[in-house]
Amino acid sequence: MSTMPDDSQRHVDLQSLKNIATAVYALQAVSFFLGITYFIAIILDYVKLDDARGTWLESHFRWQIRTFWFGLLWLALGGITYFIGIGWFILFAAALWLIYRIIKGWLNLNDGKPMPA
Repeated sequence: MSTMPDDSQRHVDLQSLKNIATAVYALQAVSFFLGITYFIAIILDYVKLDDARGTWLESHFRWQIRTFWFGLLWLALGGITYFIGIGWFILFAAALWLIYRIIKGWLNLNDGKPMPA
């Protein structure tokens, strides 16, 4: 016999999840100055993702997770190619892309809208 409640029995505190998603967007933004916050943000995302399943906030947690992994990929590629010149452009484009993702997600969260899949 399973002790885990099914979705109909599970109580989801949407305001708490919204606060966590807000904190993650803030941590991602601060990571431009303190890189460690980028990693704190992804840990929060993975810890709270299961709690957000089946809610409109799940899309924000997935958006943030994708932002982290693709951002990390582009930052790594920019870092590797930095010394041959193209890395400058990759890092600049990655920074703009990250800023866009953070702002778009944060605004949608504030308006109570889910993120696109």
